Amino acid sequence: HAVCSATTFVFLSTGLTVSESLVKGKVGQNITVPCSYHVRTPQDITSMCWGRDSCPASKCYRTIIWTDGWKVTAQYNSRYMLKGNLQMGDVSLTIVNAEEADSGTYCCRVEISGWFNDQLSNHKVVVEKARIFTARPHTYTSEQTSAPGSTSKSSFTITQLWPSVSASEAPQTAPGPCSNTSDCSDVTSNLQNPSVSRPSQQYSENWLYIAIGLCAVLLVMLFLALFLS
Repeated sequence: HAVCSATTFVFLSTGLTVSESLVKGKVGQNITVPCSYHVRTPQDITSMCWGRDSCPASKCYRTIIWTDGWKVTAQYNSRYMLKGNLQMGDVSLTIVNAEEADSGTYCCRVEISGWFNDQLSNHKVVVEKARIFTARPHTYTSEQTSAPGSTSKSSFTITQLWPSVSASEAPQTAPGPCSNTSDCSDVTSNLQNPSVSRPSQQYSENWLYIAIGLCAVLLVMLFLALFLS
């Protein structure tokens, strides 16, 4: 709800005192324009009206609401209502789902018996448009280690609304450690082929087999020599 931000007093030539206030609100809000009078006994409860434009010498111009002090007797716009306790003197006006066209001056007139005793107050209401939020994208870059001595970069974009309302990511693919597609395929095929072995390892195994064979031949010859002798 909007609140009263300033109050001044203006004296009319007729002797009536009119208070003035400024009330601000946003489009779509419920705006409350404050107005009240003192009620000490039931005899103090009295009729009042709300109208557009400044308070005239009597009654209200472009009347919005009339009450007899106990209840609303006339209501000319369903978006304008009195939600306060009328029997306690709270006759504040509530503008439901405010529009820009609701901006302007409103008169609250409480009718008190006697000459020039009416309680008058003018209220300037300003209904402003809601803010339009704009998006501001921010891009952040992070590094990940994919192999010793090499790194790959990836970036993502976060779009923020001021105030922040949403975020979206936009990943981008960074170049890997392979210079082209053929290099990557060669490395992959070598790692997956179990038949590939080191030449030095095969050379050592061949000499081992030859040594075992020579030892076997020498043992057979030794056995035959001992048998013949």
